[in-house]
Amino acid sequence: MKKTTSLTFPIAASCPACGLLCDDVILTSAAPVDLKNACAKGITFFEQSFQTGANESPSIAGKPCDLTTAIRKAADILSKSKSALFAGLGTEVQGMRAIMRLAEETNATLDHMHSDSTVRNTLTMQNGGWLTTTLAEVKNRADVILAIGTDIATSHPRFFEKTVWNTESLFNKPTPEVIYLGVPAEKTQASISPNGTKPTVIAADLDKIPEIVNALNALLVNKKLKAETVGSVPVTTLLALVDKLKAAQYLVAVWSASSFKFTHAELTIQSIVQLINQLNETSRAAGLPLNSGDGDSSVNNTSTWLSGYPTRSRYVDGKPEYDTYHFSISQQLKSCDALLWVSTFNPHPPPESEAPTIVIGHPGMRFKYEPDVFIPVGIPGVDHTGLMFRLDSSITLPLKKLRDSQLPKLSDVINHIEAALLSTDKVSLD
Repeated sequence: MKKTTSLTFPIAASCPACGLLCDDVILTSAAPVDLKNACAKGITFFEQSFQTGANESPSIAGKPCDLTTAIRKAADILSKSKSALFAGLGTEVQGMRAIMRLAEETNATLDHMHSDSTVRNTLTMQNGGWLTTTLAEVKNRADVILAIGTDIATSHPRFFEKTVWNTESLFNKPTPEVIYLGVPAEKTQASISPNGTKPTVIAADLDKIPEIVNALNALLVNKKLKAETVGSVPVTTLLALVDKLKAAQYLVAVWSASSFKFTHAELTIQSIVQLINQLNETSRAAGLPLNSGDGDSSVNNTSTWLSGYPTRSRYVDGKPEYDTYHFSISQQLKSCDALLWVSTFNPHPPPESEAPTIVIGHPGMRFKYEPDVFIPVGIPGVDHTGLMFRLDSSITLPLKKLRDSQLPKLSDVINHIEAALLSTDKVSLD
């Protein structure tokens, strides 16, 4: 169905394409999409969202049907389930609140599509706590930024523009020095400062990061290493890095758990946290874990508010339980008797499953195998308003409606599925 808009351009909006949630993006035209202040990732998101030819018709086993029929079928599947898996969870705060209510009603397990990386951070925080900072603190106070195993700009393209090179800080501080550890030099171009200053790059293979960070911790407390290199990095280079870290007035260590694909990556994050803790004995340092996207920060914060646990949790008779291994998507797919897959920001299809599958999400989604039920819904920040947590979880930002759409909100669809489960009365969205 062709979309029309009654909105007046230009429109300032928050961009949900990454965890920065840049709120200075301006949409000047929707057909074709024309944006100001948007990065390549944001442009891709909005172009994909506004593209024509998307599937706006609900379907059952690939055959089009009306929305009420699809909702009834979804409710019927969940009513027969005893161990449903609610996965994907690509949504914003209001969508997740509705999903949580339905999960409590159906004794479902909850896991986000990117929780493999999120859990690495969660395990570290749960084990001994950590000291992290906000984007505002990076902007206003950081004088040294240590990026460990991530170039930052690939996942969060405007990070340096918005928080590092921004001259509108509250305090008169020097331009931050940027240091990369375990990042190829060709990926560091985004961090060249406006005056041409290049970052310091300490080359190392990503799988050597664990031993390098452990060596930094040892050198920080004046331990002597009986080696000339650690992970191919000369010890003299590491000693020089330790001196810079000690001299920093406000060091920010940045990492992306999704980049750490080696075994027991949470132990490396724990070592980074230990490095931060040791530096705080004589100076000021903090961490900044990057998120993976598709609403993961919003989903985990909402889940924690409502249940006391982030995702990889489940409800049993109305009580939440938490298990980072057994409640993962990969483990639950082996035994779940129903799969509800949600992906509203991007057309991520569900994993293959032998269980009856309900998909609620992006209208541009395409399937290798047609799900039992597919309900296309509006895209947050394009088709309807919403709320999202920024990657530092310090604030929520509003998402705007940028066009008129016939597609329902995810939260409305979930609420009607819940109503159908609780009542034998006719369910209708007409």
